Amino acid sequence: MRILAGGGATDARTAKVIQLYATPGDGVDSRGSRSAAREQGRRRHPSQQAGGAHPAKSAPAQRKSRQNAQLGHPNTDGFGRPAAPVTPISDDVQVPTESLGVEHLGPNRSSPLFSLSGIRGAVADSLTATAGFIRERMTGDYEVDEFGFDPHFTESVWFPAVRQVYDNWFRVEVSGVENLPVEGGALLVANHAGTLPIDAIMTSLAVRENHPTGRFLRVLAADMAFDTPAVGEVARRIGATLACTQDADRLLRAGELTAVWPEGYKGIGKLYKDRYKLQRFGRGGFVTTALRNAAPIIPVSIVGSEEIYPMLADLKPLAKVLGLPYFPITPIFPWLGPLGMVPLPSKWHIHFGRPIETGSFDEASADDPMVVFDLTDHVREEIQQTLFRMLSRRGSVYFG
Repeated sequence: MRILAGGGATDARTAKVIQLYATPGDGVDSRGSRSAAREQGRRRHPSQQAGGAHPAKSAPAQRKSRQNAQLGHPNTDGFGRPAAPVTPISDDVQVPTESLGVEHLGPNRSSPLFSLSGIRGAVADSLTATAGFIRERMTGDYEVDEFGFDPHFTESVWFPAVRQVYDNWFRVEVSGVENLPVEGGALLVANHAGTLPIDAIMTSLAVRENHPTGRFLRVLAADMAFDTPAVGEVARRIGATLACTQDADRLLRAGELTAVWPEGYKGIGKLYKDRYKLQRFGRGGFVTTALRNAAPIIPVSIVGSEEIYPMLADLKPLAKVLGLPYFPITPIFPWLGPLGMVPLPSKWHIHFGRPIETGSFDEASADDPMVVFDLTDHVREEIQQTLFRMLSRRGSVYFG
């Protein structure tokens, strides 16, 4: 992908925006036998109530209607920058050229690379937060849930440290927060990238910082995170748990915002040449879980994570010896030693898409392979299309 410092930058892959799917119709008839949980889920998401069924149209009429209608997409109506030149892959695909406007777009902030004042401020804030945490901890007035989640530690120690990277290094921009439910459970599904799972950390803070009621995000993580000394303990304390059906069910039944990255190691371990190209979403286990709990699925699209550790090669023999899923070679690692572990300061944008409701499906749908496959593919293409649209409106990768 060619990267330009000025306006938008695209290559042939990101420039060809394909309208693969539309968000499911919002006017689905509810059935009298729906459980209270399903009805409550729909009430939490009024955006899913609007609209109704449209009468069937012939193919020419539909084509003419699309040409006359206002162009846009419910998951990509707002990324602030004018679109880069786009070559549609067919005449039926039309790409809007007007500015889409984004509510959360702020001024450009250059990365504080080599900024000693920024480093001093980060250290000072972290020390202050830790000292306050120790004082409060001594009173014993805190709670830890059945998964090991410690909100006091997360809010007083973890987030103050991560916030420096979030605000000053990656300059994270967030949009679509209005699509997150004010209360009740929902399953957030995001693209995965970056060699290390830093995107999960940034998404957790994005939810906490931007949600109107400051909700916590509960992350479903790979078993390797909990098998690693020290890392597993911290992961539990900040709200992560094992990415398995049982834990996901318990979190959603408890009304938690739960997040999954279904690409797994295939996503974070892919080469730089395959950036922003979604990998397989497993067998759709996350869809089954959402269907069984009548939980809305919220597609999350993350731009910026692919450039923090540009992975040029994977030393598979060495990875096998070390028991790792991959061993990355980047422009700075392992050549610069520990310094090569510092992520590059790319500009991030996290977008929360419109919820895909699951309350209209009956209980048997969770065990229907065709329903699960279709919905899994739908979620994947929603995220992929949104990434393409975001990339076409992107500024500089590192100086945006």
